[in-house]
Amino acid sequence: MTYPDANLGWKAYLNLGFKATTSKTVLAKRSQQGPLTVQRPFYPEGDICHLYLLHPPGGVVGGDELSIKVSLVEKANVLITTPGATKFYRSGSPKLLGKQAKQIQTLQVANDCTLEWLPQENIFFDNSHSQLTTRIELEENARFMGWEINCYGRPAAQEVFKNGMVKNRFELYREGIPLLLDGLTIGDNNALSSPVSLKQHSCFGTFIATNIDANLRDRVRHAIDDLTDNVTIGITLMDDILIARCLGQYSENVSAVLKKIWMILRKYSLGYDTCSPRIWST
Repeated sequence: MTYPDANLGWKAYLNLGFKATTSKTVLAKRSQQGPLTVQRPFYPEGDICHLYLLHPPGGVVGGDELSIKVSLVEKANVLITTPGATKFYRSGSPKLLGKQAKQIQTLQVANDCTLEWLPQENIFFDNSHSQLTTRIELEENARFMGWEINCYGRPAAQEVFKNGMVKNRFELYREGIPLLLDGLTIGDNNALSSPVSLKQHSCFGTFIATNIDANLRDRVRHAIDDLTDNVTIGITLMDDILIARCLGQYSENVSAVLKKIWMILRKYSLGYDTCSPRIWST
């Protein structure tokens, strides 16, 4: 393991490659540097590979540069999650931004492969200076289903996001053609309060799924009717891409909505029974 310079932070990467064998999907390639790793794969469904990404330091600080790359080939079916929230700690004072923390995630899914990308929430502490970019690259008939949940401040601890700079970027491509280019920059509490931003909500979740039709979109809308009391939800369909957005004050509420959407689409789009990662229950 390469240890960080105290003034520079961690420079870490994790590259994972998956492929299917005659009986199951396996982690065929793995390279890493620094504090990024994985637990051994689990197979609660027999053939689908469940994998947990780990970041042992427990949080991302100013100067850290983390790179995660995931590649699926040869009919691989993979579900990836994390054992807990990813925390982006403060990296400066209220009047001065500190070093930026970066996490770049690149997900490549080949034809006849399916990736379920279900990390637990990202928490951006007050005075965090962070950049989080997720890029998904799909071949023509690759299937993707996943979410990103971003929380600004810690409302459960009565901590609001007053100062800092968080840049989020979420990109989806198919055969090199951009299908969704989504960006959000939060610079202070005013940005959170703006009616054209998060409308005084501290948590924002996005769910993306490919190969969806209008009937499935309507099924999802109906299924989440009983979860709308504490959140604001919007669901749309662009060609065959379902995009669901959810605003709430607490990650638990937003996560519950996105998990419900995942369960519905997993059954009716992928043809899989619900099989929640065991780590979610611990």
